[in-house]
Amino acid sequence: MASLLGVSMLGRTAITAAVMALTMYVVLGLDMSYAAAGGVAAALTAGLALGGPLLGRMIDRRGLRAVLPVTVVLQAVFWLSVPILPYGPLLGAAFAAGLAMVPVLPVTRQAIAAMTPAGQRRAAFALESVQGELSYVVGPAVVILCAANMSPGVVAWGIGTAIVAGGTGIALLNPPMRAGSEPDAGGPAGRPPRRQWLGAGMIAVLAMGFGTTTLLSGIDLAIVATLEEEGQVSWAAVVIAVLGVASVAGGLTYGALPRPLPTWVLLGLLGLVTIPAGLAHDWRWLCVAVTVAGFLTAPTLSTMADAASRLAPAGVQGEATGLQSSAQSAGFALGSPIVGLAIDVSAPAGGFAAAGLAGLAAALTGCLLSRRTSHRPPAPARREPAATRSD
Repeated sequence: MASLLGVSMLGRTAITAAVMALTMYVVLGLDMSYAAAGGVAAALTAGLALGGPLLGRMIDRRGLRAVLPVTVVLQAVFWLSVPILPYGPLLGAAFAAGLAMVPVLPVTRQAIAAMTPAGQRRAAFALESVQGELSYVVGPAVVILCAANMSPGVVAWGIGTAIVAGGTGIALLNPPMRAGSEPDAGGPAGRPPRRQWLGAGMIAVLAMGFGTTTLLSGIDLAIVATLEEEGQVSWAAVVIAVLGVASVAGGLTYGALPRPLPTWVLLGLLGLVTIPAGLAHDWRWLCVAVTVAGFLTAPTLSTMADAASRLAPAGVQGEATGLQSSAQSAGFALGSPIVGLAIDVSAPAGGFAAAGLAGLAAALTGCLLSRRTSHRPPAPARREPAATRSD
């Protein structure tokens, strides 16, 4: 587990920074507008959203080592060619790169579900969510720092190298994707029809994942807008860092608790504490306001990952984690435009309100769907045998 988390940390940090690296290349390398850079970022994000479940399904059917080398090679080709691509071809190439992105996050979550017994799974996913927060704090900041001191093309090469290294490391580790006695995903008994597992419970998890990342990406934009209005935009990085550190602390604390809370409760609380953050008009008070929201972020994300692993049968774990990753990517992509519109028609405080309401709406959806699921007879519990290799 330690080796897997260490290698995946490298890959996740690079993937988190990929959008920023492409943005810096378009703005500084091609001397184009931020709107044009947003087009490339949207193309990459769309590819990520569509490619997640497809790659997960391939891993379920063919095994990890049949899929990872292909994605690693395609990523190497893309990132090596970024500095020589004009804008038009770069749009198409970014979409293709998103489709074939090294599936670091889904593979890590699927391996955690395979390697940990039920009693330890929540703590393991809490640690994984902490890893995600660290990659979110470190990745974009490193790209911005490097872009200020070297060519944006070289920065793109560095991101590509880190993604390739992370994917290669996971392929060499070859973590188990299924527990020992679970059926082969490629067999008829190992792959149940989608209608049997993509029910109300799984849809609730996907909806809450979308709502959570919509809220989180909206918070970032609202922070920047608030501080820009107050002439303190240089402190935005500090406030966002405080948000990330608070999330790390919340994830570690939540992983040590003896009993979990329902995902919709955590997401509802996160939405509620986000709305009044718009009342802060100074970077110091904004740090205090986002600390509470940050403390709930990693626990919310970890409970969703845990829930998805429990709801998906062994033969479709890869597809299920890919769907969850796609839902979260879609939330990140849509959160900023939604909150940006709220800011434009009202004030920066409206951005926090829009982000919080998006979280509350997703929590309500998850609550209603979860209650619908709770009235059904419980599914047979998964056995916890020893883990086996993916191929």
